Amino acid sequence: MKMTDQMENVGDFVLHERLAADCITLADWTLCRVLLMNDAGYPWLILVPRRPHLKEIHDLDAAERPQLTEEICRASRVLQSNFSADKINVGALGNMVAQLHIHVIARFRTDPAWPGPVWGARPAVPYESAALQERVAALQTAFAES
Repeated sequence: MKMTDQMENVGDFVLHERLAADCITLADWTLCRVLLMNDAGYPWLILVPRRPHLKEIHDLDAAERPQLTEEICRASRVLQSNFSADKINVGALGNMVAQLHIHVIARFRTDPAWPGPVWGARPAVPYESAALQERVAALQTAFAES
């Protein structure tokens, strides 16, 4: 996917290899790289602040924390409005990937893990090529309108 030109002040930011392998890059916002988890079972975004060596939200500068909150809210609104989710789950765990990243997941009473967490409920089901292209295009359009 094509990156935007907002990378000039990100220092030596490198996306963790597991996130790179499991996700598709959708956009670069002011602070975060926005990723789509390659699991067709859930509309699932991951926000990664494009700053090096972050593990925790409190590692962000005080001026950047409100920006992270805004970007989490933007991702949440896009998922809510585009998928009519029953609930939006937001979490920053980092137990498997220490690099700070925030999961924003649209949840439905009918999804395979409801009401529990998505982690470990079932193996990820990667998007088929056409479905992935549709999902990426729809989300990028929604981001442009948000």
